[in-house]
Amino acid sequence: MNSSVPDNDVRPIDCTEAEHASAILEILNEAIVNSTALYDYVPRPPQAMETWFATKRANGFPVVGAVDASGRLLGFASWGTFRAFPAYKYTVEHSVYVHHEQRGRGLGKLLLNELIRRAREAQLHVLVGCIDASNTGSIGLHTRMGFVHAGTFTQVGFKFGRWLDAAFYQLNLETPLQPQDG
Repeated sequence: MNSSVPDNDVRPIDCTEAEHASAILEILNEAIVNSTALYDYVPRPPQAMETWFATKRANGFPVVGAVDASGRLLGFASWGTFRAFPAYKYTVEHSVYVHHEQRGRGLGKLLLNELIRRAREAQLHVLVGCIDASNTGSIGLHTRMGFVHAGTFTQVGFKFGRWLDAAFYQLNLETPLQPQDG
């Protein structure tokens, strides 16, 4: 069934390395091989997930999944450091990936809504998405969710024999209520 609203049996969860690393790796590697969603060339090996999850845990970054009634991971989302300078502490760069067979069902919206909710809880101020400029589906999702185009870096990537433009979209939140230096 393809609709813009996920089935009632789809729910957000916190992903764990033990339960979800292989499914996340499958989704990432499919995107590497078949799309410009990731500017990587070579699929990642299973051991790459150890470092990926360790970084998420060490920094308190969420890894949110969308699972069906059987517990199968249909997509995931997370955020990471935007830039490694202290004054960016209220800004994160997020990613949303949906299994290629599950796209168009509203899972991206479900995952992005959960990230936004958690960003408010974490007292963040800005979510930044770096999206390949030809990815109209992701750009549409982000604009429908209130993100605004903040700029495009032209020809910064090269994949599949062509130059790629990276478009940046941001969502400013009302949080934190009392931001502080330091």
